Amino acid sequence: MLRPNGSVFMPSVLTLIGIPGLQSVQCWIGIPFCFMYLMAMIGNTLILVIIKYENSLHSPMYIFLAMLGATDIALSTCILPKMLGIFWFHLTEISFDVCLLQMWLIHSFQATESGVLLAMALDRYVAICNPLRHGSIFSQNLLTYIGIGVILRAVVLVAPCIVLIKYRLKFYRTTVVSHSYCEHMAIVKLATEDTRINKILGLFVAFTILGFDISFITLSYVQIFVTVFQLPHKEARLKAFNTCIAHICVFLQFYLLGFFSFFTHRFGSHIPPYVHILLSSLYLLVPPFLNPIVYGVKTKQIRDHVLKMIFSKRHPDH
Repeated sequence: MLRPNGSVFMPSVLTLIGIPGLQSVQCWIGIPFCFMYLMAMIGNTLILVIIKYENSLHSPMYIFLAMLGATDIALSTCILPKMLGIFWFHLTEISFDVCLLQMWLIHSFQATESGVLLAMALDRYVAICNPLRHGSIFSQNLLTYIGIGVILRAVVLVAPCIVLIKYRLKFYRTTVVSHSYCEHMAIVKLATEDTRINKILGLFVAFTILGFDISFITLSYVQIFVTVFQLPHKEARLKAFNTCIAHICVFLQFYLLGFFSFFTHRFGSHIPPYVHILLSSLYLLVPPFLNPIVYGVKTKQIRDHVLKMIFSKRHPDH
């Protein structure tokens, strides 16, 4: 339904154009994206299976790693199938309500991943700075509460952003979204009404979750490094530091990509739109793709079980 000035009243369908300016090569861009998605699915599923069936890996560190893997599978599945449909089959239309659902799921899983990374940092902090109390602090009950709390925090904080779009913004200048998935600011910018409340709430949620998590992750690792460098033996220092390297790599790739994408989308008006969209798409695809590789390479227990699975299949007689 159109108003006289040409704006659209509560559209039922939106059109996702993919990557603006690169539509002619989107079919080729879809190939590495599809590869990353398949590798993410295989790698994270492998880690989940190993942790589930190997009793020696039922410790807090590996349970958090399983949570991270499950979140990565869900996050990449929310975005990739539809994105490849746009790139390869020109399936650009999406129902407005389905778009809001995708937005809610994507941002909720992002917030969940950030919460799991915080839990992993706190686990390493207690394991290295207070090892004698680690078993009593990180009990099975606490792990359950952390899992539920991280999910609830994400779902509850992200939901108002979706509700505001649904019930506050009625008129849109266009139904064409210059993006490859339903992102909060990409939809808000389409509205003809005053969107300051939506933008402020979006920033509040982002800084509440990411700001809180990054602050405590940083404090945890500062304390960890202080403790590690005070250890008397070089071997003990290297062993303690080595248990943290994989976590640090995962934290850095998630938050650096996230902040780069976040700030260029809001404040990088001079940056070409396709750069925004590529960055925000890679932000959702690269961590699920790289996390299993990082943990597979840097975590000896995971690496050993992967190799055992591979060689036991090659040599069934043994």
